[in-house]
Amino acid sequence: MSDVEPIVDATVEVEEETVEGLPVLADVRPIEPAVRPPLPAVQAAAAAATGFVAGAATVALVRRHSARKLARAQRRMPRRPIDMLPVVGSRTFLVDVHMLAKPGE
Repeated sequence: MSDVEPIVDATVEVEEETVEGLPVLADVRPIEPAVRPPLPAVQAAAAAATGFVAGAATVALVRRHSARKLARAQRRMPRRPIDMLPVVGSRTFLVDVHMLAKPGE
């Protein structure tokens, strides 16, 4: 690209460094024991306890909601005399009807 050649000085001497190879000691300090992660049994127990508490809170909320709903229903008076009768039992019947064809059709 350019016609200028770099000047190389072959007389440059490289100074060598002598290394003794001794280790450098750092400050002395006590070795602390490694922190162990919690045991799997401890984690399982914590998860079970959390699940139990969440389930108990859900049951309490459902019971409270049901009790309030029942209290509201008891405040209302029946509108018809037939609604005042106590229901002793209830039966449900399943009826299966088959349509038969006439012979020859």
